[in-house]
Amino acid sequence: MALFGKEFGIDLGTDNVLIFEGNDIVLHEPAIVALQISEDKVVAVGQEAREMYGRTPEEIIEVIKPIHHGVIADYEVTEALLRTCIHKVSGGGFRLFRPKVMISVPWGVTSVESRAVYAAVSQAGVSSAALIQGPLAAAIGAGLPIGTPSGNMILTCGAGVTEAAIIAMNGIVSAKSARVGGGDLDQAIVSYVRRKYGLTIGELTAEQIKLRIGAALPLDETLSLEVNGRDQVTGLPRAIKLTNDEVTDALQETLAQIVSVARAVLETTPPELAADAIDRGMIITGGTAQLRGIDRLLTRETGVPAYLADNPMACVAIGCGRALQMYETLRPMLPKVS
Repeated sequence: MALFGKEFGIDLGTDNVLIFEGNDIVLHEPAIVALQISEDKVVAVGQEAREMYGRTPEEIIEVIKPIHHGVIADYEVTEALLRTCIHKVSGGGFRLFRPKVMISVPWGVTSVESRAVYAAVSQAGVSSAALIQGPLAAAIGAGLPIGTPSGNMILTCGAGVTEAAIIAMNGIVSAKSARVGGGDLDQAIVSYVRRKYGLTIGELTAEQIKLRIGAALPLDETLSLEVNGRDQVTGLPRAIKLTNDEVTDALQETLAQIVSVARAVLETTPPELAADAIDRGMIITGGTAQLRGIDRLLTRETGVPAYLADNPMACVAIGCGRALQMYETLRPMLPKVS
């Protein structure tokens, strides 16, 4: 616990911002900002902005996702997003002691991308900021014994990035990442529905389909969902019924890319640590970990038992917060920002 000021762990994700303080997630908001174009002014952030997505007059209000595949695509909008989120959890108003933060960055980001994250959070009203690699934060948040010489395998499946790592002695021994994730699964559903049914649906509709009837492997039961969209020929609204088997088919190509990240890290891991991974299994974190059957798919395709972490979506934010308490131990392993 900080003697003066607050300490926050921040997961700045492609789709969501999560902030951890103490023992709780104190903020979970979509990483979306709505701007009034004429005045370049923020009119909504988070869930309020998400509800405007695809529903606003484009010449008046622009709804922006400033994080693409885990990295900043729009610096000023990201700074506004972080400032608003930090302000919310800090209690607002004047603060004598500004918070300290630890914020995640994907494994393998460039120094320019890391500096952009560091600069954005530093300008958002904090006293100090540090960066931590997403897989290391996820492992801490999942409660893995990262300080031991034994290998711990973590797979973080986010909305825009999938990362796999073997962690031992408080550091990442081997890691791989790919800019593919839950958002790409949504796009796969959009493409499938357009190709098979000639129906155009939005990203939010595709996400709901994934959450409600999506699966990585065929299910024993049949689930179905009525989906509304715009007919590509007539331009008029039309409804179709989708089943879980159709959605599973639509997701296979993208899921294969996610599996390939886990396979790639195992292929580059020292033999002793790879043996540890087989014995202990891999822990899956991130929002995409909640897709039905993804643990069974990974187990089948890699030969390593896969298990879902408790509260997989929150693991990175929790790990960022706990990493602040371990800062002196972890400091040699953390990204340096010059």
